[in-house]
Amino acid sequence: MTEDVTARQRATVMHVRCPDRLGEGTYRQVLELLSELSPVVQALPPTAALVELKGALRYHGTDTHHLGEILRVRALSRLGVDVRVGVGPSITVAATASAQVPLPGGVLAVEPGEVDAWLGPLPVDALHGIFPRQAAVLYDYGVHSVGLLAAVPPATVQRLLGGRSGRTAADRARGIDPRPVVPRGLPATATVRYAFARHTLDGSDARAALLEMVVRLGQLLRRRGQAARALTLTLTFAGDGRWEKTRRLAEPSGHDEDLRLAAYQLMDAAGLQRGRLTALALKGEDLIDAEQVATQITFDDAREDRLIAEAAIDRVRDKFGPRVIGPAALFRRAS
Repeated sequence: MTEDVTARQRATVMHVRCPDRLGEGTYRQVLELLSELSPVVQALPPTAALVELKGALRYHGTDTHHLGEILRVRALSRLGVDVRVGVGPSITVAATASAQVPLPGGVLAVEPGEVDAWLGPLPVDALHGIFPRQAAVLYDYGVHSVGLLAAVPPATVQRLLGGRSGRTAADRARGIDPRPVVPRGLPATATVRYAFARHTLDGSDARAALLEMVVRLGQLLRRRGQAARALTLTLTFAGDGRWEKTRRLAEPSGHDEDLRLAAYQLMDAAGLQRGRLTALALKGEDLIDAEQVATQITFDDAREDRLIAEAAIDRVRDKFGPRVIGPAALFRRAS
């Protein structure tokens, strides 16, 4: 067997899971540690990443399991963060492996010749890419393990889960996943915050504060020529309790109307009862240049008028200040 064939058969994809609720700054530092191992790093925010080690093995003169251990030691010693590392011949195998590493951290490497034997006994919902609803359907039909899923004809899996989803699930149960690791850094973000002068239980006050943040975030994005693909709302309660949820927008946007709709949906999802709020944070995530947003042909004249008005309001704010004009609800609250 030639050296090239041997190299192709190595398990070279590393999937790294950081602790939940890791701060963005620390996550960026973890990505920097990964770039010391390989130039091919794909960020999977908010707390995971992929690394292609094929070209790095000869440079470091060691194996992938040892590189995973090196990463753990560096993350612990430099950042105080333990990570779970999975290594495999594909993204699916590596990501499934990292999820099987017990907390707080460790390294699990699955070589190509071990994939079927290792995946087979795992519960079907442990396979990376199988969502809870899909797992429930498979369980109903007696498909409880990855090995059983691999044994089911792909056409049958497609009928159970749908064409494309079924084909993907059948392939991944067999260890088939041709996706490459694509170098991608952590997308830029934009965050606005609001701190209440005192603990608030009033839902209308919280919604008015959220509206003010939407306006500020929209201004910031449009001034930077950016659009957000997702919004994250963080609520901080008395006693340092936190609630956080992310929602993707139907289309990337930096317009107040679209941001407000997503922000209100996030606030409704929080189901506030008697929680005493102390602060809010609204983050636009997965930002792209506004010029990259496709211009949709629309017959909604009212929306077109609102966008024209928004551009005019931005010019007024740029000239006379950010608080000279805005939604009536904000001015009623201030009066």
